[in-house]
Amino acid sequence: MKNVYFNHDGNVDDLVSLLLLLQIPDIKLIGVGVVDGDCYVDPAVAASRKIIDRFNKRNDQLEVAKSNSRAHHQFPESWRLSSFSFDALPLLNEKGEANTPQSLLPAHIDMAKKIKTADGQVTLVMTGPLTDLARALDYDSEIAKKIDCLYWMGGCLDGHGNVNELGFDGTAEWNAFWDPEAVKKVFDSPIKIQMVGLESTEEIPLTRELRMHWASLRKFPAMDLIGQGYSLVLADEADSTYYLWDVLTTLASLYPELVTTTAEKAKVATAGRAAGRTYREKDGRPITLVTKADKEKFFATMDKLAISAELN
Repeated sequence: MKNVYFNHDGNVDDLVSLLLLLQIPDIKLIGVGVVDGDCYVDPAVAASRKIIDRFNKRNDQLEVAKSNSRAHHQFPESWRLSSFSFDALPLLNEKGEANTPQSLLPAHIDMAKKIKTADGQVTLVMTGPLTDLARALDYDSEIAKKIDCLYWMGGCLDGHGNVNELGFDGTAEWNAFWDPEAVKKVFDSPIKIQMVGLESTEEIPLTRELRMHWASLRKFPAMDLIGQGYSLVLADEADSTYYLWDVLTTLASLYPELVTTTAEKAKVATAGRAAGRTYREKDGRPITLVTKADKEKFFATMDKLAISAELN
């Protein structure tokens, strides 16, 4: 039984990742943390609790931890608003208030304690900024020994970032840009890292064809929620700028056959116009970079998990 801790930043892809994690057999989800990144943290925490209420197939004993970490560079407001809309979706609210508790601890301490006390090694999946892990390592550096691998959606090594902010050169990816110093802290740790960068997901864009596929399966409650969730995302199928980055990161952590990887060495810039840029460097820290997704296997796995979900 594999232990998994999931830390995310509350946008549609993150919340769909949580939904799918709750369906995967032979794992134990030991904790969930939400950071105020590509979301507003309060509705993202609320939506996470409601998803667990409705789709906790294994009946894992869970609580959701709210992060008090703060951005060095905050995501655009327009990107973050979907957390409010997702939290308001009828399927998540027809039973009233959420029953899954919110942790009394901030997310970085919740992470540290749950990893430290886990029965065995922990797979850590992070689909947002790395700040909570960096702070957890400051709180208790010994947890690094308990993490078998960090699977992170963040960064890019090809120099084509998605940060288009005044004063910066466009080479950074937003999860890294949110807190570049946290990336360096984690890169300086001994934790094994598999990274899904912006260049990792070219085979799995959000398209009209994909939206129609989900619509055709809306008789299944989780598929209905997935379709409604992604309807909040504005993306043009002819020139999509939205890919299923977070879902790929999450599924690849447990289904390695879905991706092709390569060994790289990388560093991160923490200041200047390239702040948050991750880049190849001969004396950088070793990482495993996802270079390609198997589109057919990926969507077959996603479909199978979502179709298997039953409402509580």
